[in-house]
Amino acid sequence: MNLEFKNKKVLVRVDFNVPLDNKNKITDDTRIKSALPTIKHILKAGGAVILMSHLGRPQKKLKEDGSVNVNKFTLQHLVSYLNKKLRLKVKFCPETVGKEATKMAKVLKSGEVLLMENTRFEKGETKGDPKLAKSMSALADYYINDAFGTAHREHASTAVIAKHFKKGTKSFGFLMEREIENANRLLNNPEGPVTAIVGGAKVSDKIMLLEKLMNLANNIIIGGGMAYTFMKALGGNTGNSLVEEDKIKLATKLLAKAKKKGVKIYLPKDSVIADSFSEKAKRETKYSMRIKKGWMGLDIGPKAQKEFSDVIIKSNTILWNGPMGVFEMKPFAKGTMTIAKAVAKATSKGAFSLVGGGDSVAAVNQMGLAEKVSYVSTGGGAMLEFLEGKELPGIKAMSK
Repeated sequence: MNLEFKNKKVLVRVDFNVPLDNKNKITDDTRIKSALPTIKHILKAGGAVILMSHLGRPQKKLKEDGSVNVNKFTLQHLVSYLNKKLRLKVKFCPETVGKEATKMAKVLKSGEVLLMENTRFEKGETKGDPKLAKSMSALADYYINDAFGTAHREHASTAVIAKHFKKGTKSFGFLMEREIENANRLLNNPEGPVTAIVGGAKVSDKIMLLEKLMNLANNIIIGGGMAYTFMKALGGNTGNSLVEEDKIKLATKLLAKAKKKGVKIYLPKDSVIADSFSEKAKRETKYSMRIKKGWMGLDIGPKAQKEFSDVIIKSNTILWNGPMGVFEMKPFAKGTMTIAKAVAKATSKGAFSLVGGGDSVAAVNQMGLAEKVSYVSTGGGAMLEFLEGKELPGIKAMSK
């Protein structure tokens, strides 16, 4: 972010898409905290900051009369939090673009912060509307993209807008730079042994990542619901566990490919099984290949926890994407928690660890281990696509 910000109006696209409770209080402020260094740097350098972000999917959850639910999705909910963190009074604009937005941006002074209304209140935002992008760009002298979480979307405020700023008037923010740097550290000549921990519900969501990891990892640990599709491919009895029947052939191919390339695949030897998808269900621990009818695997068992932990602790580079079980239900959270501890332990011994993907990030944060891993990514889908080798629109747009 090597720009001269003094007396400049700087539009910073941040990712403030944070979870809120019923009283509109922030329940996880990771994404906002991660963007603060960029904002503070611009203010310190004598710039005026115009913040843009989305919050939720307001166009998908319209009110009965077809209008946007402003009360639910307004960024005004974040103002008091920003006031405290930035130690100044953040101005709020009730629109993203328009007469009021132009007026408020025009009178904004150096050292001040203006938060614009939710970008997704504008229908053209998610469609990458060039007119909307141009109107947004007219508010500022410089454009900083610090929203890694939406870098995989070609939206008006995340990609299209960059076309209206010449080289030398646009840059990535500190968060974006860190995300790219840490992902590249994992992708480019990582120190072995390299272990990837891949979890989550569906194989279909992680096909491209698993393909990419075949050329990168020495060990691939597979947990979560997706493990049972692999178990079924190996001829196991998976009971009522989540299995993608149409992906069994693919799982067989991936296992064969790993064997050919000398990549060791670890599947959970045992599972915590339940007779229903509920916290109150009856629970047992059984071999993952022998789950009886009417029962389903909802977490990795103690044998799998030990085996996976041993592999992780011996690794020098670790990627963790996705939980080991139904982490949001307490009886099925132990597997994910154990993996989080193992990743932290390996990091303390000198390993480089990258945690990316909603629930694995939540696990690390809940256990207070975020400071004990090398890097926690703020972008689930964006990080996944970056690691798959895709060119992200939000990154590509900045090089033009």
